[in-house]
Amino acid sequence: MLLPRALFTSLFSLGLAVALPTAIPDHPTTLFTRQDVQSAINASLPNVTIFATGGTIASQGTSNTQTVGYSVGLGVQQLIDAVPEILNISNIAGYQVSNVGSGSINETILLRLNELINIELAKEDVAGVVVTHGTDTLEETAFFLQLVVNSTKPVVCVGAMRPATALSADGPLNLLQAVTLASAPNAVGRGTMITLNDRIGSAWYTTKNNANSLDTFYSTEAGQLGFFINQVPYFYFDPALPVGLTQFDLTGVTDLPMIDILYAHQDMDPGLFNSSVVNGAEGIVLAGVGAGGISARASIAAEAVYNATGVAMVASHRSSDGFVPSSEGGFAIASGFLNPQKSRILLQLSLALGYSNEEVADVFAATYPAPVAAAMRKRR
Repeated sequence: MLLPRALFTSLFSLGLAVALPTAIPDHPTTLFTRQDVQSAINASLPNVTIFATGGTIASQGTSNTQTVGYSVGLGVQQLIDAVPEILNISNIAGYQVSNVGSGSINETILLRLNELINIELAKEDVAGVVVTHGTDTLEETAFFLQLVVNSTKPVVCVGAMRPATALSADGPLNLLQAVTLASAPNAVGRGTMITLNDRIGSAWYTTKNNANSLDTFYSTEAGQLGFFINQVPYFYFDPALPVGLTQFDLTGVTDLPMIDILYAHQDMDPGLFNSSVVNGAEGIVLAGVGAGGISARASIAAEAVYNATGVAMVASHRSSDGFVPSSEGGFAIASGFLNPQKSRILLQLSLALGYSNEEVADVFAATYPAPVAAAMRKRR
């Protein structure tokens, strides 16, 4: 029998003593202002809209050798001014969405981005869009957009690993390539893409693999989609979308459910599952050891919370790659190939649209290899 969420929360919250602040200091200011970034339109060029959110690509240091500790602050106009050659490729419209480090990107920004991007891409004269973004959570926004943007036109997420003031700053060339990609006819039908350091990857599998290196965004198992040669995008394959892609229509959705990610390790605290639900989590993703595993004690605690509340739980892997298989009779939904941060977004969108736990399991199962997905459907 499931307990009402409020009753379950009260049972576990009696010992909580730390009061959370009512205002979070780094809560981003959302701007969403459209800006005129060029004075004249060239009717012979395609039109691309840039949505700027902040990040290292929009940051400045105090010297040209500083590559840590810099400050976000450059606007979309300044990003374009640094690469005037962009205006030889496309006509540019700009939105200043926010100007924050990507760790501060929140549901308000994501939902508004989804709305604005869908509006832009519905215009016949817009070839594609570019989202400039901090690299730390760029893959999360890109994956979100992959799931919610209803268009075959290119959506390109781009960032930088060095601030704009650094020697050999990578942001300007990355931005030039992103705009080129967004306006390229052969980029149509490939879903949301991530491009940095000459590489083109699918938002579905691409992840940040190094905290510091320029060459950090890779899809090590599925591979890259393409590469830039002399600023021209070349693709290795014909257009194709990821297996099991579910499109979510967020029309009317004004907020997204809170989903926690719990990181498994030796001597993991079993009480973390209780704490997540007490603090308002409507779903939990486990960054498990190996193929989604946790200790016996933690597993017992997780199953008890699930049985009491029905809160959806997804087992993913803390390793950079791998596949989490589904276990018959298990309470946790297997993430398959998806890493914890992407599993969180897929679970979040499913719950936002009111999917049951069984329906959520079907969404994840659709991403598994065909024989595995078929076996899962038979079990249910």
